[in-house]
Amino acid sequence: MLYEYRFLVSFFLTLLIETSILFLLIRNYFKIDDISNSLVLFAGIIASFSTLPYLWFLLPQFITSYNILVVAGETSVILAEGVIYYYVLKVTAKRAFALSFVCNLISFITGLLMNSFI
Repeated sequence: MLYEYRFLVSFFLTLLIETSILFLLIRNYFKIDDISNSLVLFAGIIASFSTLPYLWFLLPQFITSYNILVVAGETSVILAEGVIYYYVLKVTAKRAFALSFVCNLISFITGLLMNSFI
């Protein structure tokens, strides 16, 4: 499968998974009701849209080891998306980075599981 095609599939799955988890965490775990659904949706989309292309296309130009790429890439994605959640959703920094960590962890694990079947 072409790398770009795999990226598009991963991008849409990431959007679906991370935005769904974001909604669940905000509504059911943190019980935050004063953030509109459209703002949560916007935050989920902008966070993935702002980080995934860099992780797939830019970072591999500088880091050739897959293991280092995963650690450096996922760490930077969690940090960047945490900052986005902090500013867009107006939650505490602790909550923003917790949201980012959980969303990315579930998305990453799902990606690993799907790669083993594809």
